[in-house]
Amino acid sequence: MEARNQFDVLAHEESPLDHAVAQRDKTSVSMVDAALRHDEAMLAFQPIVTSSKPHTIVFYEGLIRIPDPTGRIIPAGEFIHKVEELETGRLIDCKALEIGLRTLAAQPQLQLSINMSARSIGYGRWLEILGKALRYDSTLGARLILEITESSAMLVPELVVNFMRDMNRRGIRFALDDFGSGATSFRYLRDFQFDILKIDGQFMRDIEFNADNQVLTQALISIAEHFDMFAIAEAVETAEASEWVCSTGVDCQQGYYFGVPTVHPPWIQKNRQKSKKLPNSCWDSLGVAALQHLGY
Repeated sequence: MEARNQFDVLAHEESPLDHAVAQRDKTSVSMVDAALRHDEAMLAFQPIVTSSKPHTIVFYEGLIRIPDPTGRIIPAGEFIHKVEELETGRLIDCKALEIGLRTLAAQPQLQLSINMSARSIGYGRWLEILGKALRYDSTLGARLILEITESSAMLVPELVVNFMRDMNRRGIRFALDDFGSGATSFRYLRDFQFDILKIDGQFMRDIEFNADNQVLTQALISIAEHFDMFAIAEAVETAEASEWVCSTGVDCQQGYYFGVPTVHPPWIQKNRQKSKKLPNSCWDSLGVAALQHLGY
């Protein structure tokens, strides 16, 4: 009996590794909260180019970034999975949308995609940011693309379908991100009616000589064609990979081979004095409310 009690105690004790992971996650959440509190979150912009004319940029993707205490810019992959189920994750989506809409308002020729989680669907502050921006300039919606990952979309598929229909009426298009990484039901794929399908970057690894990735990529492109979606190959990093992907007939490509995400996009240096800007009144009250929700 005593031995079993000792075992039970040990089984419920937190291991040093578990403790270290928990502390790391807590630190990451605090870092993101601090970036939101000090308005330090930013977007890094990466181009998406046409396969047939790789110097032609179709649109940019805005990827959320935050600085750490040393000033190093941290990509979303290092923190988003730690905050996506928290209120902080919703505020990150709000900030990405806010910056994206500001950018679109300042650059009338730009088309931009912004990432969001299905968990933010129906989130009041997110909808208010979008609504205020569209009331200020109704043309912004036609230049905005919302990216939802395959895994996120499958959390609440019926809700996603209705949300997409509502946003489509405002001119907003949708991209299914990281396709092939999850288990999308083809019934829902039909119902979703995404405009763009982004093929997960895992299939681009050594694709010029990896037969498995070649077959899978071609299958995913066929799915995009069948459902009348624009196909984009993600994470293309070499000339050889780009050439092979181009031979499949994929519409567009994205990856380090064409440009790394940068917080200093080319338009920042051009015609800044002529830029059209959304007034701060669009955001100020939302920012205060969001920070109050975090307890600041």
